[in-house]
Amino acid sequence: MTGYMKVFNERYLTLSKGVDETIDSWFLMSSPGPVLTIITLYLLFVLKIGPAFMKNRKAYSLKTVMIVYNAFQVCYSIWMCRRSWKESRITDTLLSKKCEIVRTREQSLDLYSGAWFYFFSKIIDLLDTTFFVLRKKQNQVSFLHVYHHTVTASFSWMYLKYAPGEQGVVIGILNSGVHIIMYFYYLVAAMGPQYQKFLWWKKYMTSIQLIQFVLIMIYMVTIALKGCNMPKTLTFFFIANTLVFLYLFGSFYRKTYRGSKAHQKATKAALRAASGLGCVPTKSFLDQGDQMKRLIDANNNNCFKINDMKLE
Repeated sequence: MTGYMKVFNERYLTLSKGVDETIDSWFLMSSPGPVLTIITLYLLFVLKIGPAFMKNRKAYSLKTVMIVYNAFQVCYSIWMCRRSWKESRITDTLLSKKCEIVRTREQSLDLYSGAWFYFFSKIIDLLDTTFFVLRKKQNQVSFLHVYHHTVTASFSWMYLKYAPGEQGVVIGILNSGVHIIMYFYYLVAAMGPQYQKFLWWKKYMTSIQLIQFVLIMIYMVTIALKGCNMPKTLTFFFIANTLVFLYLFGSFYRKTYRGSKAHQKATKAALRAASGLGCVPTKSFLDQGDQMKRLIDANNNNCFKINDMKLE
């Protein structure tokens, strides 16, 4: 047992030592322990403890909290986007023949500092799911949502701790830009139902996120092909993770928006067919689902049979 503990302590000390002692001295960066604890508590609360706690309770409104929180996120994202752009040297990097980046110690610390603020924003983002649970919107606590928040929080910590590189600056710019739009939407939505008419562009948020991942992929593939002097392992990990996000967000978009369009078309077809037979489909019939392929037999003029059909 003592031997196992010794090995564990040695491995833990190895993981606790990053690429820069200055980074190691920053808040939550001394060892994997603090961030792992936060992520573990987050998963336990949003998947187990939170839903059980809210089971027999009314949903919390949290209107004022949501307005303040989303307003803060918009301002923080604007600041992050501006800071990341200031620190980036994207054009110089891609246009140079050797694709080399040379930084002074001071410039490197500025880069690391920006990466820490980005990492800390991912910790703050975990509150998104916490608010879903407290407002009893558990249907929004999807695998995609939890996976996205967990991976971005843990990976942004590992990136800063073990392999901070220029790649992260590009992600900081794109992600912060998307968050400005996303949290502005949530801010308006939190202000009340009277503002819902201004939120017609909801479905475009997922499209913007998909465009973000495509741009990240193009950038990562470009620097990989050019052989830029950045950590190659980090580059390929970015590529792999971006592919996962593209698949998950793409699936979400197809199911949420294209699926709903198919449902609307099928419902209209049902109404037209039923009207041609002199029937008015009941609400319970139309609420059965969106698979209406074998909805109405044109030769069957029995309204009761139509409304009693079970969609498969």
